[in-house]
Amino acid sequence: MDIPRIFTVAESRHRIHNPISAQKLAELGESLALQPGMRMLDLGSGSGELLCTWARDYGIFGRGVDLCKLFTEQARQRAKELGVEDRVEFLHADAAGFVEEDTVDVAACLGATWIGGGATGTLALLRRSLKPGGILLIGEPYWHRPPTEEEARGCGCSASDFTTLPELLRSFLDLGCDVVGMVLASPDDWDRYEARKWIALRR
Repeated sequence: MDIPRIFTVAESRHRIHNPISAQKLAELGESLALQPGMRMLDLGSGSGELLCTWARDYGIFGRGVDLCKLFTEQARQRAKELGVEDRVEFLHADAAGFVEEDTVDVAACLGATWIGGGATGTLALLRRSLKPGGILLIGEPYWHRPPTEEEARGCGCSASDFTTLPELLRSFLDLGCDVVGMVLASPDDWDRYEARKWIALRR
């Protein structure tokens, strides 16, 4: 059970497997008002940077689940580097359908909503692990403007795969979620995320 090797090669230089900087990841953690002892679930946790840094900075506990064996190993190593291996656990497993036995304060999925068939299904999955009144954290691409089908194919997807940001926010409200914060990836964040793949693939 693993992801195709092309992805592990392309993102071998990534510590964060999303178009978000370390600074913005820290800002996101600060915006959640995390408290020591809180518990978090991160589905599609990649190399564990979110859980490891937030465990170090805020004293939370957490579990990450990822289908990639290499990234899971990197996450465990990162936990050791930051001295939080007693607070976080990383499972090499399929996050699709994964539900915590004991509910958590924060349930997250950044950039891997395919595990639930899209944002709506992933929110439903995350809710199954969440305490009443807890925080759902989701990362999802959106269109700055709706593309033509030809333009979307150039991005390797369909125009219907994503919505605009206002439509995405409205969909959360329609699902009964209160939107309480937002950190957006900039074009520069996307450039850095994609460009790191080029030298990794070349080498």
